[in-house]
Amino acid sequence: MLIHDTSLIFGRYVRQTLRSRFQIFFGILMPLLYLFFFGPLLTGLPLGSTGDSWQVLVPGLLLQLALFGASFTGFAVIIEQSTGVVERMRVTPVSRLALLLGRVLRDALLFMFQAVLLVLAALAMGLRAPLPGVLVGFGFVGLLTVSLASLSYALAMKVRTPQEFGPVINSLTMPAMLLSGLMLPMTLGPAWLDVLSHFTPFRYLVDAVRDAYVGSYATAHMLYGVAVALAFALLAVTVGTRVFRRAGA
Repeated sequence: MLIHDTSLIFGRYVRQTLRSRFQIFFGILMPLLYLFFFGPLLTGLPLGSTGDSWQVLVPGLLLQLALFGASFTGFAVIIEQSTGVVERMRVTPVSRLALLLGRVLRDALLFMFQAVLLVLAALAMGLRAPLPGVLVGFGFVGLLTVSLASLSYALAMKVRTPQEFGPVINSLTMPAMLLSGLMLPMTLGPAWLDVLSHFTPFRYLVDAVRDAYVGSYATAHMLYGVAVALAFALLAVTVGTRVFRRAGA
């Protein structure tokens, strides 16, 4: 029943997304701007990491795509609450977990598609990375999307207006981006900043994907990255499901 309900909700939101090409392609604009206008500035610079500048930058841009895209997905729930969609869903027998999973799986599919477009653009710019490493990167994008989208929907169920939702998300995503080393390795900064970044879960994901992009898979970074990504996804889905059930979504 859960699988059946999830597929129904997933199909509904996929069809909704396919009707909005603007949503599909506009979300990738910011990472592409960083790729085209920031990436060339790093060419040939010593970045204190294995691999060339593209193997350092592109993994960060992939996770940036998931970080900012998935964090703001909760806006859709706020709109649905204001238009009565959530109220209509409350009277259906559909599993509350399916209502969450159907949404976040659609989001994971969308951002992984955008990640493919980003990598193709990066290849044209000069990126060279092994195919298994690229696939590992897509896996991390999917896990991070599931995690952040679940938390975003949970927060959206707790607030009533975009004016409440937006500032909270901005106050969380910007420090996360700066401390996780998405743009440049944190080892380039002072020691205290490098230490502080280890308290941000995204740091471990970035390091793991960068290792994958240079063909290193059996590393401590990869082990920590996979463990943190799975634990974060499990925690986020648990929190999101509990909020949806209590709210009768």
